[in-house]
Amino acid sequence: MPLPPPPPTTVGPGPLDHRTPAGGPDPLDHPDAARAADAAAVETLLRAYVRETGTRVPAPGRDLLLDFPASGLRLSVPVRYRSATGWHRFGVPTVLGTGRDDAPPADVALVAAAAVRETTTGRGHPAHLGADAVGRVIGSAARIAAHLASRRAEPDGAAGPTPFLDAEQALLLGHPFHPAPKSREEATERELAGFSPELRGSFALHWFAARPEIVVGDSADGRAVADLLLPLAGGVDLPPGTVPVPAHPWQAREAAHRPELRRLVDEGLLIPLGPGGAPWFPTSSVRTVHRPDAEVMLKLSLGMRITNSRRNNLRGEMRLGVSAARLLAAGPADWLRAEHPDFAILRDFAWVSVGTSGAETGLETAVRDNPFRGGGREGLCVAGLLAERTGPGDGSAPRHRSLLAAAVARAARVHGTTVAAAAARWLERYLDVLAVPLIRLQARYGIALEPHHQNTLVALGDDGLPDAGWYRDSQGYYLAESRLGEVERLLPGATDDVELVFDDAFVDERVGYYLGISNLLGLVGALGSQGLADEGDLLAVLRARLERLRATEPGAKGLLDLLLDAPALRCKGNYLTCVDGLDELVGDVHTQSVYIDLPNPLAEERR
Repeated sequence: MPLPPPPPTTVGPGPLDHRTPAGGPDPLDHPDAARAADAAAVETLLRAYVRETGTRVPAPGRDLLLDFPASGLRLSVPVRYRSATGWHRFGVPTVLGTGRDDAPPADVALVAAAAVRETTTGRGHPAHLGADAVGRVIGSAARIAAHLASRRAEPDGAAGPTPFLDAEQALLLGHPFHPAPKSREEATERELAGFSPELRGSFALHWFAARPEIVVGDSADGRAVADLLLPLAGGVDLPPGTVPVPAHPWQAREAAHRPELRRLVDEGLLIPLGPGGAPWFPTSSVRTVHRPDAEVMLKLSLGMRITNSRRNNLRGEMRLGVSAARLLAAGPADWLRAEHPDFAILRDFAWVSVGTSGAETGLETAVRDNPFRGGGREGLCVAGLLAERTGPGDGSAPRHRSLLAAAVARAARVHGTTVAAAAARWLERYLDVLAVPLIRLQARYGIALEPHHQNTLVALGDDGLPDAGWYRDSQGYYLAESRLGEVERLLPGATDDVELVFDDAFVDERVGYYLGISNLLGLVGALGSQGLADEGDLLAVLRARLERLRATEPGAKGLLDLLLDAPALRCKGNYLTCVDGLDELVGDVHTQSVYIDLPNPLAEERR
């Protein structure tokens, strides 16, 4: 779909330094949690808007002037930091042309209404169709305010129960390029207190007792799903001869109204038992839950609309997870262990549901590896590491803007170097433990993944530098079509009944987004925007490492040529996807989201 023309942009006077944040106190640290949340919501919305409309951002200390003719509105937005990778920092916008001596500030409701109306008009949609997107932006800001108020009320030094969970609970502000990153609809405040990782929530699962003949599922190693679930249902009064089936408590209530589930209950084949057992902790995705003492994690179906999508698990996705686990076990997992012993893939190796008709009943649950049970290296969600933190509530800044900033500071102390040098070393180690194994896996077997920040984890050594990496989530697997024959010889039937095989160029395009833009350039942007290093220096480090890899991995040439030399990369447009009302988990993988062309800063760095 064509993009609307970018709004006119003009530049006001100001300093030209591109590294030091400009504009006085950071709005994220405002003593009023609601004001800080509004500033965060506006900044994220504008960051996504300027990226997806191709709007040029001036130097820090100057003003970005945005015209919204469809609303008759003009905003002046202070630029605090300009990012080569798009991770800009903005101050509080003001409304121009009001005739007042003091330009009034623009809150998130006004900015969202103006931006969305401009976009719907530019894309030929009736203006009223943007109301849903505006509502989600405002709802997301309200959730962020609740998160900030809760964290500011905690005592100094408070943290999650484990390092793994602390990182999962760190995303108070959400995705840095999504207009409604914390939008969660249809749940009450009381429910969200337990369901939200940002509020350090926990809850007991809702359990069903199912007759064996209605239980469906599979596991990669042939174990009966009941054998996996029984240890998790401790404390649940299970009728003899039945299989325990877990559900998210919100999902259990919603799914109870589905005809297929009602029929199973009415016929006595499925018995709702209610909540029971030890509490589970929601991770950053909300629907995947963790217990430090459990052998596995559970990815629960959750029909609540979160950001752009209802998070219902689809049986095709569940089957893909099992197929991917079997494929990895046929050789790639051993190869990874031998070549990259500090990298692993967390498998969604089993699934369970009820109902034999083939259609989803709402109780679909994936079973995931859980190596993070204390006593060893804890994987930390990269999105949680990078997530910005706000001040304690007195108007001052936090000691470290993120867990990443604290890790880089520790690395600088231990290695006796500058913070900027430590940030470059952090990036180099990150590439070695995470990015290089992923690229080499694709080069060797044609297997590609979707390693955005929420799907990747790293462990940190005593010096604060990454020393291990993991990938999770079998929803995002691709097999390059050119490697189909090799994979079928490795594991006959590996691609039967699952959506796994795609054109090579399409696979490279998607990895270019998920690994290139979202993960690696996103890390560069986080390090730069938090004042830890110059983005130009980090881009040079990134480019040099990928060029060395290109020289030794001919199977990765297509992907690395794209990342290093293409003038533009295809990038998911979270803002446009939100405005268009698309559910990213429904429909063909080629059209679930809006994609745009984004100038490639790695190619620009070479020039």
